[in-house]
Amino acid sequence: MQTGAELARIATEQNRELAEDLIERARREGLQLVGENGVLTGLVKLVLEGALEAEMAEHLGYEKGDSAGAGSGNHRNGTSRKTVLSQVGPVQINIPRDRAGNFTPQIVPKHSRRVDGFSETIISLYAKGLTTGEIQAHLAEVYDIEVSRDLVSRATAQVAQDLAAWRTRPLDRVYAVLLIDCIYIKIRDGAVANKPVYIAVGINLDGDRDVLGMWVGTGGEGAKQWMTWLTELRNRGIQDVLIACCDGLKGLPESINDVWPQTDVQLCVVHMVRTSLRYAAKQHWGAIARQLKEVYTAKTADEAEQRFARFEEEWGDRYPAVIDTWRRSWEHVIVFMRFPAPIRRVVYTTNMIESLNSRFRQASRRRGHFPDDDAALKVLYLVIQNPIKNHANITGRTQSWKQAINSLAGYYGDRVTDR
Repeated sequence: MQTGAELARIATEQNRELAEDLIERARREGLQLVGENGVLTGLVKLVLEGALEAEMAEHLGYEKGDSAGAGSGNHRNGTSRKTVLSQVGPVQINIPRDRAGNFTPQIVPKHSRRVDGFSETIISLYAKGLTTGEIQAHLAEVYDIEVSRDLVSRATAQVAQDLAAWRTRPLDRVYAVLLIDCIYIKIRDGAVANKPVYIAVGINLDGDRDVLGMWVGTGGEGAKQWMTWLTELRNRGIQDVLIACCDGLKGLPESINDVWPQTDVQLCVVHMVRTSLRYAAKQHWGAIARQLKEVYTAKTADEAEQRFARFEEEWGDRYPAVIDTWRRSWEHVIVFMRFPAPIRRVVYTTNMIESLNSRFRQASRRRGHFPDDDAALKVLYLVIQNPIKNHANITGRTQSWKQAINSLAGYYGDRVTDR
């Protein structure tokens, strides 16, 4: 049996000449494209009705007007009129009926008031950070469609259900790398304030990256809150994490090891460098960043210690806070120095989340602020689900993964191979 998409394609091909005539007429006579009498509206009507007729023929087993239908026990029984919303505006179509009353259209399902594409347009605009009112104005300006805010709200209501399902979906048993980062966005909580949104990204043993979870914090998270969120990930299926990479959030390294005792916790050295520069005068940034890079690119932990001792000797008196930042976190800074180069390239920084954070910021700036936590999470979820063409995407396969997984197998043994 042919699918609805195949039937639509057949109907489109059958009516190609008519469609070309419509477009040519529009060019010749300067007719409007959208609206009640628009050419594109007529074209959509033509294609939809043609597809519905093809579906009816498939349902009955004979074409319209074919004598083979005589005595078949079921036959066409006129049409019913229905207005549906499309991407070119409201379109009034005639839907064929059968005598037995059991025809179930696929192109325009029963009780549906929109054809595929309209809701997707609204959701795409919502993902870009537009408010309900802005989406309404955009549809009126670009598509000449007058829709209510309530309709826009209903179109985006499904997102909340999809988000809830996404946040509870099962996860893999073992992740090679777990990266945790934080972004601040404006959310109204009594008053508008910057609130942290924490993002967990995982790389599984096949090298596939995926956003595993998101949580809105209060700004004062500690071990108890981290335990709640990390236990949530464990309950969804994660039984082991080889390496966790984070930026030193309070209580996080300890909580990771409480949930997954065997996990190696690596602090993101890029975040460490950025934190260090906050304590230094701008004219010294270049020299400090260069010398710290020599520390975290050392081949061994002993070599890193020697290089940092020289760094401390040069800068310790002038910037003691920089030295203290590294000394307090030293055990988690040098974790990846035990690893061969293929593993280091994957885990030494959480910067693979930066492109996603950039898109988060773009969507949140357009909104100004979100009315509540749920509204913020809905938009961020849509950002994740709608990758931008020709832009780096957080999901997908990690580069040079074969080298990395072989190194991981050599280092972690059966935690990698027994799966």
